[in-house]
Amino acid sequence: MSSGSVLLYTAAMTKDEKAERLAAALRENLRRRKAQARDAAASPPPAPEERG
Repeated sequence: MSSGSVLLYTAAMTKDEKAERLAAALRENLRRRKAQARDAAASPPPAPEERG
């Protein structure tokens, strides 16, 4: 293995790791948004304030 191919392999691993981190962050964000939506749907809407 030449040093050039090692550098390319390292760069590819970094790109793969970045993609994995992005995918994990997106999954966590989706879970959080779904949980917030469930909480919002479960709680009654606030009563409108009377204006006078």
